[in-house]
Amino acid sequence: MRILVVEDDSLLAQGLTRILSRAGHAVDQAENGLQADKALRAAPYELVVLDIGLPDIDGFEVLRRLRRRHAATNVLVLTARDAVEDRVHGLDLGADDYLTKPFSVNEFEARVRALLRRTSLPAGAVSMGGLTVDVEAKRVRVNGTSVELTVREWALLELFMARPGRVLSKEQIAQQLADYDAQLTPNAIEVYVSRLRAKIESAGVCIRTVRGFGYLWETTDD
Repeated sequence: MRILVVEDDSLLAQGLTRILSRAGHAVDQAENGLQADKALRAAPYELVVLDIGLPDIDGFEVLRRLRRRHAATNVLVLTARDAVEDRVHGLDLGADDYLTKPFSVNEFEARVRALLRRTSLPAGAVSMGGLTVDVEAKRVRVNGTSVELTVREWALLELFMARPGRVLSKEQIAQQLADYDAQLTPNAIEVYVSRLRAKIESAGVCIRTVRGFGYLWETTDD
């Protein structure tokens, strides 16, 4: 999943990015409100981790503009402001969750997982043909045998399974899997799709190439 971290404390932003990247997400950073607003207008995100006390425009204004565009992006507000009025204000503006600094890494990870479940695969094991995916444990079995996936392969698998019956273009895949500072080329997308396809095709599912459009996730077994 693609996540935007909006935080002007560079050390905290880097730490949050490392945590999210280790979990298999593509993560971008913005250090002020105007950068965040520009990024949110330019690309789709499943989640925004949003600080309130930002330079230029604050996090509340970023959130207000996001919801004014009717964007369904999940928003986790991070702030040192612990007043009830601030929490209520953030939630009224459309925040999905609110975490007060300082916070534990475990709680942050749990809040992120809970929010992403709304737009990702359901919790627990998901089966399709001979393929079983344990979303929480990040485990994949093909016909009962464990299969190891890289972080990028897992992200690609999750992307396809969360969008059944939809053709995904290389551009859409790159938007979801790549960071701003590590763009994926069309050739790289082909390589990742080919590797994932080879690992799961014996399970009765396939990633079909729709020439000129992209890739389509299908079940080949009845």
